[in-house]
Amino acid sequence: MVVATSAGVWNRATTELSVAIAAPTARRRRIDRESGRALEILGHAIEYLADEYAFRSTSMSASDAPVKAIQMLMAVNRKIYLECPEVPSLGDRCRALVQAFVPQSDQR
Repeated sequence: MVVATSAGVWNRATTELSVAIAAPTARRRRIDRESGRALEILGHAIEYLADEYAFRSTSMSASDAPVKAIQMLMAVNRKIYLECPEVPSLGDRCRALVQAFVPQSDQR
């Protein structure tokens, strides 16, 4: 059975984990309509390929073409997601608000 995760493809038959790029932060992102649609389509394609591969395959290997295709789609999915701008956290917004209204003292 092959399980697709955000970090890679887990192949239980060979107990391998292929990791591409881990997200640098766990911040929320502002996803525009076009990126959201692309992520949705890619997600469906990844899910379809993983289901078909798990259903049809008797032996599983990370070097199989369907697994490589899933990994490529996941890399594109991550690239699109990571290109979306991060949403500032509540702490970041509060700090920016305080800095805007509190005068900075001169440091000599």
